[in-house]
Amino acid sequence: MGKIKAVALYSGGLDSTLAIKLIQKQGIDVLALHFYTGFCITETKRRRGEKKSDGTHYINPALKYAAKYKFPIEIVDISEEYFHIIQNPKYGYGANINPCIDCRAFMYKKAKEIMEKIGAHFIVSGEVLNQRPMSQHLQAMKIIEREAGVEGLVVKPLSAKLLPPTIPEIKGWIDRNKLEGISGRSRKRQIELAKELGIDEYEQPAGGCCYLTDENFARKYKESISVEGSITRDDLTLLTTGRHFRLKTKTKVIISRNEGEGNFLRGFKNRYCFFEPIGKGAVAIVKPLNNRELTEEEIKEIANLIARYSKTDENNQIKVKYTSPDGKEGVVVGKRPVDEYIESLRV
Repeated sequence: MGKIKAVALYSGGLDSTLAIKLIQKQGIDVLALHFYTGFCITETKRRRGEKKSDGTHYINPALKYAAKYKFPIEIVDISEEYFHIIQNPKYGYGANINPCIDCRAFMYKKAKEIMEKIGAHFIVSGEVLNQRPMSQHLQAMKIIEREAGVEGLVVKPLSAKLLPPTIPEIKGWIDRNKLEGISGRSRKRQIELAKELGIDEYEQPAGGCCYLTDENFARKYKESISVEGSITRDDLTLLTTGRHFRLKTKTKVIISRNEGEGNFLRGFKNRYCFFEPIGKGAVAIVKPLNNRELTEEEIKEIANLIARYSKTDENNQIKVKYTSPDGKEGVVVGKRPVDEYIESLRV
């Protein structure tokens, strides 16, 4: 059979790092796979060039720790296919719009494709039994593997002793006795294991790494569906960006919060109405319902919103330039509105 190889689902977190190191310790070559769905908060901000509050740039933890702990990694962009999973999850959503079971099954399917392509023999996952309520109890794990067509091929080194033996264990490719039997949300054993394996730096588990689990994102998603009736891939991408407002006319306004978001929104200038101050301040893209033309009243109202997040003159005013997708341009004066009015429009 030759050298035994594996692919591993890798987030950059401690659990998936430990899982890879435990398998490597048994002499197995492991290729880490980091799937980009378009909804990873850190990676999305990194790609947009945004900065943290301390002025430093965001770093993808998967890339950082794969380099630090010396294992190969491949970034796999699944964002286009993933869009359809979000809209129609077979097993429904978690607390917000997170389709955790469908998500995991899809990633296993993609991992299996890569496994077969490179001639690897099994898949490694850092999942811990009963750590997450929707996707990490035993029944859910079985459903996920069955849906993905990977039954018996997924080794979960951190909980292996509590799970049925996998094909790699049965065939003797790996020693089950050298794996772990962790269950639940406690991190005690993982921290001990990190010391044993020489892992001296890792991300602290803070949650909120996925936009789909974020209640603010979910609220904006549901609002878009209720008002517009459907949602496009662009819409989903834009839900991760900026301050969102809905005018009384149902027109959607998205205003940048920082330079990185501003640069990102500029990329949509040819698809949506675009507003920017003549001077320093936030920019906005605007999506009228049914793609109709903006009215003069709406243009003025949007300029006022821009003024709230821009450097205005002594009269709380600023000139705002607007451009439509067909190239029409204009300039209007916006005046900062009262906060109560702004909050009445916020999504």
